[in-house]
Amino acid sequence: MIENNHPVPKGYRFAATRAGIKASGKPDLALIVSEQTAQAAGVYTRNRIEAAPVTLTRDTLADGTCQAILMNAGNANACTGKAGMDDAVFCQRVASEALGLSPDQIAVNSTGIIGVPLPTSCFEKGIPQLIPGLKNGTPLDVATAIMTTDSFKKVASREVDLGEESVRVLGIAKGAGMIHPNMGTMLAFILTDATIPSAELQPLLKAEVDRSFNAISVDGDTSTNDTVLLLANGASGVPLSQKSSHWESFQKALSEVLSELALMIVRDGEGATKVATVEVEGAASDEDATRIACSIATSSLVKTAFFGQDPNWGRIIAAVGYSGAEVVEERVDIFFDEVRMVHQGLGEGADVEKEAAKVLRKEAFTVRINLNLGQGKARYYTSDLTYDYVKINAEYHT
Repeated sequence: MIENNHPVPKGYRFAATRAGIKASGKPDLALIVSEQTAQAAGVYTRNRIEAAPVTLTRDTLADGTCQAILMNAGNANACTGKAGMDDAVFCQRVASEALGLSPDQIAVNSTGIIGVPLPTSCFEKGIPQLIPGLKNGTPLDVATAIMTTDSFKKVASREVDLGEESVRVLGIAKGAGMIHPNMGTMLAFILTDATIPSAELQPLLKAEVDRSFNAISVDGDTSTNDTVLLLANGASGVPLSQKSSHWESFQKALSEVLSELALMIVRDGEGATKVATVEVEGAASDEDATRIACSIATSSLVKTAFFGQDPNWGRIIAAVGYSGAEVVEERVDIFFDEVRMVHQGLGEGADVEKEAAKVLRKEAFTVRINLNLGQGKARYYTSDLTYDYVKINAEYHT
C-alpha cells in the first residue's frame, strides 16, 4: 500500500473519527491496529509529573508486545489523579472489547489540555465508530486526529530494499509546542513490518530517539504526555537482528524517519519562521558537545535573535560558556553557514556581521561552533522564538 507517496508497512490498519473531545469538532480520536501481535518498544517523557496514559502504556508494553494503539487529542488526561488512571483503563477496556483483543495488547495515548477530566462518554461513542474505518483508513487520517496546535500533518516513511525482499518503516507524529530535548508535547508512532526481537527494539529506539526527538528544542518545555512507540509486526516475513547483514540499512531508514519527523516538529514550532541547525565540533568529548549544542538551542535570547535576524554572536558564545562544558575562549570559532563570525574568541567585524545577517534571513541555516579542543561533536535542531508563539500559548486554554 502506498498512500500519498508514503510506503505503508504490511499488516497495519488505521482509523480516525470525530468523538467530540475537541471543542472544535475536528477529528480527535484514532486507532492503529496490527493484524498480528507486534514486538514493541517505548520511550516516554522524563517529566516526573506523568500522565495516566503514559503510566498505563509503559505497564502495558512491559512484556515487549502490542497489537493496537489508541490515541486522542484535546485532553491530556494528566494531573487527573486516580480517576484519570481509571479513565485510561476504561478506554483501554472499551477498545479491547471493540477489537476483540486483550487489554494488555492495547497502548493508550493522550495529548491536549492538562488537568481536565477525560470525557469518557466520547470514547464510549467514538471507539466503536473507529472499527468500520479500519477498512479504508490511512496514516494521514491518524496524523490529522492527533494534532493540537500543529499546523500540518507529520508522516514520514522509508522502504528498505533488501534485494528480493523489502521492509518498510512508517512514522506518524504530532508536536509543535512544549518541545525540549527530553521530548515535548509530542506523540510518535513508528511502525515496521520487519521481524525484530523486542530485546533489540528497545535499545535501538532509545538510541534513535536520542539522535532525533531528544535533539530538538522549540521552547524548553517538557510535557507530561510524551510517548514514542515502535512496533515491529513481522508481516513482511523478513527477520532482522543486529547480526543481520541488512541491519545497518534498516537502522539508517529508521533514523531517517525519526529525524524527518523531528525536523517537521521544529519547523512547525508554534509561530516559528526559521529552523536552525546547531552543530558543535572540536569539543573535548561528545558529552561536552551535546551540552553546548543544547545550551545554544534552548536559549531564548539566541532564539529571539534568530527571529530578529540579528547575528548576535555574543549570545551564542555566552551559551557556550554557561553550558558547563570545557571551553577555552581563545580557541572558539563560530560560523553562520559558511560565514565565520568569530575566530579564536574574537568577532570578525561589522562587514562580516552584515554577511551573517543575510544568512539569518533564510528559513533554514546552520550555526557551527568549533571549540578546537578535541574530537567531540553533536547536532541539535531549534526554531526561532516569535511574537506568534506568545499569542498561541497565551490563548491555548481558552
